[in-house]
Amino acid sequence: MTTVAPTVTVVVPGAHLMAELLGQRDELLRRVEDAFPDVAVVVRGNEIGCSGPRAHQVGRLFEEMVLLLQSGERLDQSVMDRSIVMVRAEQRPSSVLTDDILKGSRGRMVRPKTAGQKRYVDAIRENTITFGVGPAGTGKSWLAVAMAVQALHARQVQRIVLTRPAVEAGERLGFLPGDLMAKIDPYLRPLYDALYDMMDLEAAAKLIERQTIEVAPLAFMRGRTLNNSFIILDEAQNTTPEQMKMLLTRVGFGSKVVITGDVSQIDVPDGRSGLVGLEKKLGHIDSLQFVYLDGSDVVRHRIVADIVAAYERFTNAEARRNSARKAARDD
Repeated sequence: MTTVAPTVTVVVPGAHLMAELLGQRDELLRRVEDAFPDVAVVVRGNEIGCSGPRAHQVGRLFEEMVLLLQSGERLDQSVMDRSIVMVRAEQRPSSVLTDDILKGSRGRMVRPKTAGQKRYVDAIRENTITFGVGPAGTGKSWLAVAMAVQALHARQVQRIVLTRPAVEAGERLGFLPGDLMAKIDPYLRPLYDALYDMMDLEAAAKLIERQTIEVAPLAFMRGRTLNNSFIILDEAQNTTPEQMKMLLTRVGFGSKVVITGDVSQIDVPDGRSGLVGLEKKLGHIDSLQFVYLDGSDVVRHRIVADIVAAYERFTNAEARRNSARKAARDD
């Protein structure tokens, strides 16, 4: 008995959308064909025919891309590649990539770019305290600052507090010129960079001058109660357990906290990270959520995702070897 391969037809409303959907010289179409080699894709006029074992997935991908184009999103190779990953995971790119947070300083809309980033943004909206844990390049700090600026613009909070630990303060800061803030400034620079992506440089400077936006080292948080504030603790893997508890107990009424970190980059001298193992202590608390991002959420240069994936494979292999050694010793 012969099995007939599934066939799906997608009707694209308009020649201009079809041209953007396929890309220059059909480059986006070829990326789809490379990603789904078992599906034949045929374009006739304003129709795209898909036949093969995963025809329904490819058809859904094209439907999602049409929705993105109709919402004003521009398609390029990176958007198509991320959309392919999402559709394979039964996720909807049109609901992820059109979630507007705010318009950045360069006039472009800030949006999540992966399903993991969408979960992260939704968690920030819905919880008082959100932990964003993942490798470099996953947008943890950048999206947190975007959410903070949006909350300030919407008058949901009265100020933004950006902080991170200066883990090398005892060893190196003394050799830098200037007063204490000048010495600490290099550690806070990534937060300034994210802030300037979200708003005009002059406007940000005025808000910092008025203390509506405060950028300060973690040590400056001790003894304070932060009401009606959006607090971001960056590089939280480099806090000690005592510092983490101190920051979490600063939260006042009307405040929201986002804590970001990468447990693969712990620089605390004795390795006592305040982020490691924290979910076991706090995971049961209402209005507090941990969101884990991984290599699939990296939105920097492709090589960054490859590097993260290579480190993850090595770490997992090392953990399996250590587990096997331990089991052999126990026997």
